[in-house]
Amino acid sequence: MPSNAILRNQRALGGAAGIIVLGFALTYHFFPRLLHVDPTQAPRRSMSMGEAVPGRDVPQASTPAMAEVNAGPPLTLASISVIVAHSKKKADLPEQLSADPPAVQALLARASKALQAGQVAGDRNSAGALFAQALKAKPDSRRAAQGLFDVKARLVADIEQDIAVGDADAAKDQLDALRTLPNAAEDIALLSANLKTLTSVRPMLAKAASLLAQGKADQPVDGSALDMYRQVQRLDPQNAVAEQGIMQVQRAVLDRALAALAQSNFAGADAALAEAQAIRPGSQQMQDVSKRLDDMRQQRATGVLAQAHSALDSGDLALARKLASQAQQIEPNLAGLSELETQLTNARLYAGHKPGQIFSDGYVDIPGRSPMMVVVPIGSFQMGAPDNQDGYASYEKPQHPVTLGKGFAMARSAITVGQFREFVRNSGYVPDSIRLGGASVYDERSGALRDDANANWQDDYAGSKAADDLPVVNISWNDAKAYADWLTQRTGKIYRLPNEAEFEYSLRGGTSTRYWWGDGTPTKPVENLTGSGDRSRNGRRWSNAFRGYRDGYWGPAPVMSFAANPFGLYDIDGNVSEWVQDCWHESYVRSPGDGSAWLNPGCSTHVVRGGSWGSSPDQVNSAYRQGTDGSARSGRVGFRVVREL
Repeated sequence: MPSNAILRNQRALGGAAGIIVLGFALTYHFFPRLLHVDPTQAPRRSMSMGEAVPGRDVPQASTPAMAEVNAGPPLTLASISVIVAHSKKKADLPEQLSADPPAVQALLARASKALQAGQVAGDRNSAGALFAQALKAKPDSRRAAQGLFDVKARLVADIEQDIAVGDADAAKDQLDALRTLPNAAEDIALLSANLKTLTSVRPMLAKAASLLAQGKADQPVDGSALDMYRQVQRLDPQNAVAEQGIMQVQRAVLDRALAALAQSNFAGADAALAEAQAIRPGSQQMQDVSKRLDDMRQQRATGVLAQAHSALDSGDLALARKLASQAQQIEPNLAGLSELETQLTNARLYAGHKPGQIFSDGYVDIPGRSPMMVVVPIGSFQMGAPDNQDGYASYEKPQHPVTLGKGFAMARSAITVGQFREFVRNSGYVPDSIRLGGASVYDERSGALRDDANANWQDDYAGSKAADDLPVVNISWNDAKAYADWLTQRTGKIYRLPNEAEFEYSLRGGTSTRYWWGDGTPTKPVENLTGSGDRSRNGRRWSNAFRGYRDGYWGPAPVMSFAANPFGLYDIDGNVSEWVQDCWHESYVRSPGDGSAWLNPGCSTHVVRGGSWGSSPDQVNSAYRQGTDGSARSGRVGFRVVREL
């Protein structure tokens, strides 16, 4: 009789051999390609002795009945999940009291070879029959009990696979073989129920496959392949054929998306993509087509955007806007689209310029250029003085909304003596200070302006010869308009005097305070104003001035000597007051709200806006205005121009 040590060694070797055989068999069964076996060439499985284990692909249909089994697309199953599920079960092995005798060992060896050869059950030479015979001969043989457990696990896995791929005939044959094994009642009951379900869904799968072949993938809703596969899943949630069928339906819908994409029908492609997403969200094929759609959309939109830029560069704004709209429809988040929209807006409102841009127009018939202009951003504002605040005159009210809808550029500073001299020399124009004779100049002895018959536009505020960089003064409204008309002739662009709304809007620079720099005395030099710290050459002081303010000038300063306001305009509320187009009205009642000039035919009194070197603080507020006869020439009044865009 063998020793206990020998018995233990035999048991260990036998158990190890059984595990190796089982592992080899399962690998061969579920992963035949690992063993260089082509599952498509494997013969049909039967219970006869010596046949190899088949692959898991759906068998080819050869009869009408088989066509039902093969209904639907090819399958790819993760068979390892079945193995893992059954590997959790443990065999209920007996307590072996003695070693297996030679006869039993011979049966066990034959049984292991049969299992390895794929002869699982069904005849007397199958693994199941031999393991059962060995267990009958020695009821406490652990190897025989383990072998029967392995045979049953193998059959259960095979049946589940057959059911999963829709092979009801193979499943039935295997189930009959399972019934020959002991202790299989629970598995038989479950698998029989699953087989019954398979039998009921086979015609449904066949119909779904037919609908798919007819092109009725997802339409009509109640008579499509998708609808049929969904019905199968409600009966059999784990049905792999239905799952693969739904993937095929999604593929068909994605093909529609790609077809629409090929025709640049991005709306149709998006609609098909949304339908595909609803069928099986997040699938890999869904992600692949979605990325392809995004790439093509980006490429197409970028091309259209480039065409829009070309149209804009050539001056065809209508075509550029149409192409920009197409690019936005294709890809709403396209990079560069907002920039193009800004350029289109600028082209429409500012003739291609940008708000804040500084430019100068060249003369078309003589050497020279216009004054430097800055593009004013259009918008809306409250024009005039607030009705509920003190310190404002009645003719500065009522405050009212004004919207400037047309782009314009304004001269960065008042027109200088040198610029006006160029106009007079090249045009032959005779200014009113010469034609009519005289102007008003500052008399320091009296501290007021006085008429001087010998003064003219070439003099400064005090009647001395003016430097070229000083703002020109002693200019009438007619002189200012003549200069603007001359610029129009020289440049081919429309130059004119600013209207009153444009001037106040530009002066405020987007602010709503009393002055563009704030509500009180500036904390640093911002304009040439009357300050309590300023002194004339003879030591005079201003009686009504900004307390504590000093800018270093008594009369006008060279243009652009101080800070620019928020719109980039210099000396807009200091240095010299300026003529505008509008006729004088005692209030803003019935004034236009669109920013246009308020004119009356034949009017002789025009509006002067902005503070000057000699204005009191009340005459510098952003709403201040005064009416002056258009023929007046004053040492405190000059002008600037605007250019229409």
